[in-house]
Amino acid sequence: MAENDLALGRVVEAVSTSRFWPTTAIFVVEDDAQNGADHIDAHRTVALVVSPWARRGVVDSSLYSTSSMLRTIELILGLEPMSQFDAAALPMIRSFTGTPDPAPYRCRPASVPLDARNAATSWGAAASLAMDFSKEDAADDLLLNDIVWRSVRGADSPMPPPRRAAFVFAEDEDDEDD
Repeated sequence: MAENDLALGRVVEAVSTSRFWPTTAIFVVEDDAQNGADHIDAHRTVALVVSPWARRGVVDSSLYSTSSMLRTIELILGLEPMSQFDAAALPMIRSFTGTPDPAPYRCRPASVPLDARNAATSWGAAASLAMDFSKEDAADDLLLNDIVWRSVRGADSPMPPPRRAAFVFAEDEDDEDD
């Protein structure tokens, strides 16, 4: 993870010090949340918008989807939606400002050793070693998520049960007759 963060930081720094920066927007979304639940919902993931036009130092907690990100990119580029999903998606408007900040990004060095490994005595080490990582989705995702959770939160911290919200809105009674 530290290698990925460092690599992204280096890319952003290079772009932000280039002549292209004033008209650039970089969108980053976690590739696969690995079915990992957090304290809100198992569908949540991290998305970043990096641009002189992005609001800095702000966490936008609006309910966006991957289609929202796609719709935002389409709007920036002046493209028509590709499907009904991105056409109906909420654009990430709250993530942007009307006043650009052209200051370049400065990548910070890694704050953890990039070659650090968990100790053989770490919680879940034996179970991790027995998992099949030779191809995607071969490892038991619930057990792996529990191991990751406890490695971050502590061996005695149970992982919260997954919550999978269905974003369904109640139908208005007056609409039933239409």
